Amino acid sequence: MGWFIQFSNSSIGKKFVMAVTGSFLIIFLIVHLIGNLTLYLGEEAFNDYVLALDAVKPLIRIIELVLLAAFVFHIFNGVRLWLENKRANPKKYAINVGSDNSTFFSRTMFVTGSIIFIFLVMHLITFFYRFNFFDPEGLANHHRYFDIVIGFLQMPWYSALYIIAMILLGFHLNHGFQSAFQTFGWNHKKYTPMIKAIGTIYAIVMAAAFASIPIYFLFFYGGSQ
Repeated sequence: MGWFIQFSNSSIGKKFVMAVTGSFLIIFLIVHLIGNLTLYLGEEAFNDYVLALDAVKPLIRIIELVLLAAFVFHIFNGVRLWLENKRANPKKYAINVGSDNSTFFSRTMFVTGSIIFIFLVMHLITFFYRFNFFDPEGLANHHRYFDIVIGFLQMPWYSALYIIAMILLGFHLNHGFQSAFQTFGWNHKKYTPMIKAIGTIYAIVMAAAFASIPIYFLFFYGGSQ
């Protein structure tokens, strides 16, 4: 056990934990997006999706605990690495975006991650808490989950925060995807450019797909037909 603690406290250990948890969260985002896209299929489809998850609630609770652990380890080690790097290179973290895009992404990882975390907490309070514990309007008691989501997405301030958070998520994913492969040692002059391209495409697709939801329901949704 001592070797594990020593490894997890080392610089490479922290980066490895970041890469593993980050990879897990990258996969989770795909699954979460697929579920969210059922909103486009209408009220019945989305409500049925939520009820299907509710039918296997014990399994979902286990997955949620794993997700929570992944988030905690990812955030904890991210903060530790940022503080260590800041102490080691204080001038590097001054306001200086430089001319290299990857350097800009890496320098803003802490900022984008922090804002995404704040949005995540708000997002959980908005939907997870209402779906599972207490909904002041009582819509969840009647399985009207679609109405809860649409009610918030049609609030300009909430949709604006959602869109901003998704743009920042794209920046975060773009660097994180590439960093994970680098930490795992999968560096090769032939394949690294392809990995970077896939990471950029993944980041753009995820950010655009998530952001499209509040944009559609704020500006184009006309209600149930």
